[in-house]
Amino acid sequence: MKNRFSISVFLKRSIWENSIKILSAFLLLYSSAFSQLPTAQEIAGKLKVGLNLGNTLEAICAETAWGAAITTQKLIDSVKAAGFNTIRLPCAWFCHSDTNTSVINPNWLARVKQVVDYCIHDSLYTILNIHWDSGWLENRVDAADQQKVNERQNAYWTQIANYFKDYDEHLLFAGSNEPNVENAAQMAVLLTYHQTFINAVRATGGNNSSRTLIIQGPSTDIDKTNTLMNTMPADSIAERLIMEIHYYTPYQFTLMSSDADWGKMFYYWGKDYHSKTDVTRNATWGEESDVEKYFGMMKTKFVDKGIPVIIGEYGAWKRKLSPPSDQALHDASVEYFHKYIVKSATGKGIIPFLWDTPGGLIDRSQGTIQDRGILNAIMEGAGVISTNVQQKTNLEIPKEFQLGQNYPNPFNPTTTIDYQVPTSADVALRVYDTLGREIKTLVDEHQDAGYYSIQFDAKNLSSGVYFYTLEANEYHDTKKLLLQK
Repeated sequence: MKNRFSISVFLKRSIWENSIKILSAFLLLYSSAFSQLPTAQEIAGKLKVGLNLGNTLEAICAETAWGAAITTQKLIDSVKAAGFNTIRLPCAWFCHSDTNTSVINPNWLARVKQVVDYCIHDSLYTILNIHWDSGWLENRVDAADQQKVNERQNAYWTQIANYFKDYDEHLLFAGSNEPNVENAAQMAVLLTYHQTFINAVRATGGNNSSRTLIIQGPSTDIDKTNTLMNTMPADSIAERLIMEIHYYTPYQFTLMSSDADWGKMFYYWGKDYHSKTDVTRNATWGEESDVEKYFGMMKTKFVDKGIPVIIGEYGAWKRKLSPPSDQALHDASVEYFHKYIVKSATGKGIIPFLWDTPGGLIDRSQGTIQDRGILNAIMEGAGVISTNVQQKTNLEIPKEFQLGQNYPNPFNPTTTIDYQVPTSADVALRVYDTLGREIKTLVDEHQDAGYYSIQFDAKNLSSGVYFYTLEANEYHDTKKLLLQK
């Protein structure tokens, strides 16, 4: 009996110890799977420029209701190829839910997930929000609606966050879009909506415990945000919040579609882009100095205090003008606006997201670029491509891909790189150091067949050996750069 008892105890102890080991291994694996995600500052540091998939998932009550095609992987591939590394997905939920219980239609959640997955497949940082969405939140920032709005905010975000809880730091959530707030009393109510959003997401656990979340300033207006947004909502983890504002200034240039009794549309924006003949259409406010003032406010109030800022929406559209207005000057002015906004914002650590809709920058069916001038202006402003990327014209179409040797070589501080593209392709030209670290992306876009030249400026680099690589379709080639200062 004694020996049997000892063996029994031994077996039980062994089983228990093995169970503990298995459980420990499982917990280690689980904690690794849901490790702490990077901080908001770390993520913001990786963002370049973003694009909105506007008038699509937020369209009432179907993806194609406002003129968009069904979103495909091909379209998202085109966004990435154009040079954007971040995409914002405005999304409606109210129309896709039971308006009494706030239970979201599982088919809609699955469709949103499919579009999110297209973006994650391309390693795009992806912002998923609750957009205007029939105004259930945005038009009800008041004490009378506060309880009902918070209930729905909690219900929606609990479902959304649970559905996406396993995604890594490439997915960010934004609690609303443009909450209409005019005064301190409404601001206090808005803060409860933000708090409910944060609490709901954090309560779902997993990667949501440390996911970066985006909150909106009052009306996403810079002046109001600077004046009224003096308290941040509480969070259970530090350094995981981003502030969002929008920028459509001056309205007469960016959005106004017809003259009004209080003022006319502006056709020309920027100190070097005013018309000398069509003078009543020159911008009289909201130009470069105002950009610097407004963006400077956000840098001082948030960025300098460790809170990243995004411009969730900005943009201006090219109007079709008639004589005596100057169409070419207007088009150049719109492109300059985009370049200046992006350059000023990114220079202050603020990440801009172009508001794009069907018929805008990217064709939603084919994924082709419809306005190369605006795209180049944005990428030049962000420093993604050089201002002197040129296609050599009046030359026959090349027969094969080829990466030319840079000239001069050795060089100090600039050199020119030639390459040839025999057929329309997604082209990436990047510079690396000897450790394989990417130094600069010179080109990352879809290009037509032809011969191209681009200048590489290495004034901020130390002397030494570097490499540049061209990738296009199945082609891949690398050559050496020698910088001598």
